[in-house]
Amino acid sequence: MATSPPIKIGNSTVEPGTRAAIDLPIADLYTGTSLSMPVKVINGKKAGPVLFVSAAIHGDELNGVEIVRRLLRQKDLRTMRGTLIAVPIVNVHGFLDRSRYLPDRRDLNRSFPGSAKGSIASRTANTFVREIVSKAEYGIDLHTGALNRTNLPQIRANLDDEKNLELARVFGTPVIINSTLRDGSLRQHAAESGFPLLVYEAGEALRHEEVCILAGLRGVKRVMRHLGMLPKTKPTRALTPVIADATSWVRAPASGIVSRKLKLGATVSEGDRLAVVSDPLGEDEEKVRAPFDGIVIGRSTLPLAHEGEALFNLAAFKSLSRAESNVEHFAAKITE
Repeated sequence: MATSPPIKIGNSTVEPGTRAAIDLPIADLYTGTSLSMPVKVINGKKAGPVLFVSAAIHGDELNGVEIVRRLLRQKDLRTMRGTLIAVPIVNVHGFLDRSRYLPDRRDLNRSFPGSAKGSIASRTANTFVREIVSKAEYGIDLHTGALNRTNLPQIRANLDDEKNLELARVFGTPVIINSTLRDGSLRQHAAESGFPLLVYEAGEALRHEEVCILAGLRGVKRVMRHLGMLPKTKPTRALTPVIADATSWVRAPASGIVSRKLKLGATVSEGDRLAVVSDPLGEDEEKVRAPFDGIVIGRSTLPLAHEGEALFNLAAFKSLSRAESNVEHFAAKITE
């Protein structure tokens, strides 16, 4: 077996069989305080794939930070083949402010591949692409829902790419979304570069949710085993994810107080009640109904809504019963 080659990130070269913590300089605070993007590189003795795992591209999405932290504590990484590049906090400025955005209110995940002479978001994206993405062969980017929104554990990927589809199935979430590419996103940059990239979505911003963290950690390790980076384990009954045919946000039909909401993972038929919106006196009520048969894969956590605000993200499947079974099986197994 060939020896893993050295890998250079920033000003550091990590030799085979070693690990290193690297600080990548990013824009200083206006107080003059220096900031850096923390990176941990584990370079195995034996050659293998180079995988990056990143979190907090949106600075308030914390489940992924904990997934990366726990991943780096796994004992089987000592015998890992290939190279793991772990970046727990990409958007350091947003993380410090507990904000999705950078100080200029730009979304880092709409700024890729970035520019060395652009905005702070563009420069951060450029650093991440130049120093991390360009050195890897595969990527897993960890996310949660936005503030006051929560997501059922799911993989979003460009499934037109066979490698993405293969890895998405291996990860082991109950559902997979063939998600539309958005301009400036890391996924769009990966697709244009022919780079396999999975996006794991689970939970809510500014929260640690144990089920979402466990599912993400297990999924990352499944991918690493599939790539030959970690040794195979004893075969277990695998969850075969189902791919959503379509997803759609169901919006509030009126402004008011939202009550009797269905939970994540709930299965609904067309016309079923998802929630009720009423005025503060409770005199006028309007039901929020499912526009098609599907499963709730995301929802607002706020009990308040203006007319037209997104309340539920509903996914449709060719086999709704199989998708329902997957969600139930996943919920039972992940807590064992």
